[in-house]
Amino acid sequence: MKNALFIATHDLRHQIRQRETIFWVFVMPLFFFYFLGTITGGGSADDSKTQLCLAVGEEPGFLLERLETRLRERDFEVVRADSPATFQAAPLRLDIPAHFTARVLAGEGAKLTYGGRSTGLDGDFAALQIQRAAYTVLADVIASSELAGVVTVEEMEALDRRPRALTLDVRMAGERRDVPEGFEQTIPGTMTMMILMVMLTSSAVGLLIQRREGLLRRLAFAPMARSEIVLGKWLANLGLGIVQLAWGMLAGTVLFDMNWGPSLWMIVVVLLCFAGLTASLGLLSGSLARTEGQVIGLGVLISNLLAALGGCWWPIEITPKPMQVIASLIPTGWTMEALHKLVSFGLPAASVLPQVGLLLGATLLVSLLASRLFRFD
Repeated sequence: MKNALFIATHDLRHQIRQRETIFWVFVMPLFFFYFLGTITGGGSADDSKTQLCLAVGEEPGFLLERLETRLRERDFEVVRADSPATFQAAPLRLDIPAHFTARVLAGEGAKLTYGGRSTGLDGDFAALQIQRAAYTVLADVIASSELAGVVTVEEMEALDRRPRALTLDVRMAGERRDVPEGFEQTIPGTMTMMILMVMLTSSAVGLLIQRREGLLRRLAFAPMARSEIVLGKWLANLGLGIVQLAWGMLAGTVLFDMNWGPSLWMIVVVLLCFAGLTASLGLLSGSLARTEGQVIGLGVLISNLLAALGGCWWPIEITPKPMQVIASLIPTGWTMEALHKLVSFGLPAASVLPQVGLLLGATLLVSLLASRLFRFD
């Protein structure tokens, strides 16, 4: 073990000084964290309310305040325009006709005009919420008229205090499973993709160069067992992976306010298991490849393919069922499923034991294969 640790320490120091390694381990992850995390929603849910600008005609009456209350209940930030220019510049706007209350109580038509620049689903949703608020006010007017025979502010307030004959209690049927987005998707996904890419390229190329320059042949004549040499090379890869993961978690927490959930220790276990698997893959790739071009070309291709299929680029939960099945069969999919359970869904640590078992099993199989195929020349 002493000889293996000596080889691992020497190799790790050499790898960590390479400019390519520094760039891909410390610089590029930050770029991916910021760029992808920002365009996919940031780090947390957006609690800001949608602003709705009102243009109010003269003498709107007390029903306007009732309408504004209902609009706020629909998560609108209601503001009144101080000028026609302000109203026309608003992204969402609602025109309230003059004598609004008097026209409603007289049974006349009181047309609310909705407009703005929002289109697509967001615009349709805003229009639906405004309609719900308007019809709720109309229902209040009808109920107050039927119960008291007159519609006044006092009767409206009394209506609010009356017990409801019918209520609807809405609860989640099970664990909340919002689709991961923003930094909680991007940071784990980028870490998973980057460590795989670095192991299949930089680490594998380093082993290939050592073989080509005869360094491995010199180790073969050293007074140490073959198993110690292979273990040392694997530990060097694992050490680089641990450095990469530690930097990613630290940067994600400090720079992007990443919340890792209640089971941080199990997240570390999952990432270490994946790091062990990628260390074995890097060792295997460096043993099989003949040229640096083969290592880099296949390494980039395989790492990107596994990242895409495993849910590193986007939440696998939004993909078609066949892609989710594929993700359940590959290491990146196991890792991202475990991280989503712990980070996004807040499930207990025991829920990811199947994924941990799969990663450990794959690590053992690939390690045995890499050890058997390890070449000194």
